[in-house]
Amino acid sequence: MRGIQLTLSQTQKIRLQKALEQLESLSSKVNSDASVTIADSIPVNHEDGVLKGHGTGDLNGEVVATVCGVVERVNKLVYVRSLRSRYKPEVGDIIIGRVIEVAQKRWRLEINYSQDAFLMLSSMNMPDGVQRRRTSVDELNMRCIFEEKDVVCAEVRGFQHDGLHLQARSKKYGKLNSGQLLTVPPYLVKRQKLHFHHLEQYGVDLILGCNGFIWVGEHVEARDEMVEDQVNQSDPQVPSPNKNSRDLEEQEKNYTALETRKYICRAANAVRVLSTLGFVITVEIIKGIIDLSLSLNLDIHDMLGSEFGVLVAEREVERRSSSKRKR
Repeated sequence: MRGIQLTLSQTQKIRLQKALEQLESLSSKVNSDASVTIADSIPVNHEDGVLKGHGTGDLNGEVVATVCGVVERVNKLVYVRSLRSRYKPEVGDIIIGRVIEVAQKRWRLEINYSQDAFLMLSSMNMPDGVQRRRTSVDELNMRCIFEEKDVVCAEVRGFQHDGLHLQARSKKYGKLNSGQLLTVPPYLVKRQKLHFHHLEQYGVDLILGCNGFIWVGEHVEARDEMVEDQVNQSDPQVPSPNKNSRDLEEQEKNYTALETRKYICRAANAVRVLSTLGFVITVEIIKGIIDLSLSLNLDIHDMLGSEFGVLVAEREVERRSSSKRKR
């Protein structure tokens, strides 16, 4: 059952097995021609000079699959895109990482990849919002921007001679606060046009990292605080706040309302349920799971129970069946 770690009763096992079989039949009808398993033959026209790519091999003059996945064709190239694999960075990927070292002119981040990634000081917007050359003072103040264990959102810039490099040249990237970082298998997060989501009805931000790191946190408006501070300091009529008032302002800024924290936990538990069941994680499914838990009047911790997991699987069968009928 896809490595599910739920403690199920006999009735729940039967219900879940039935739901998974229905989901498998629905997906097999859609990809019956494209899906292959190991040693399956891939029909090709040898007269066209086929190029055998990743996940393919030659056996007795036939092209066979060496991994389980979906057959993809690009001109003469034939390869198999594996359904379950480790994260492979591509330029433009939205990823989430954790800072593990502050080095010279760069931060080193752990991004759920076989090697760490680097975010250069020159590849991100400075807190003052001014486009300028980085100075030695900026390098000395790097820990004021990011320090060890900080969670950072960035974009894959590409591979260079010293490793994988990231960039954060937009206000939507940067340090993430007031939320939860979740780790799921990377193949459950598909590359989409939009990876930043604002769940307006819950006051929650959701970032689906292509590397399997998912962030659920309080909604934050994109604004530059350093610019506002400079404007206030340049205005002689604005009195400078003392240390106590500044501490109070920071506490109010970092405070998250109880209702918002509950929705953050519900969204995080929805992601955990989907990861346990092995379902592809999308914002629409997460919203549906949150609404399902609210309609059933479930406590937050009950969302991780076995009964709710079975209900989510059965609801996913209904959703896919209805979407197929609409087509």
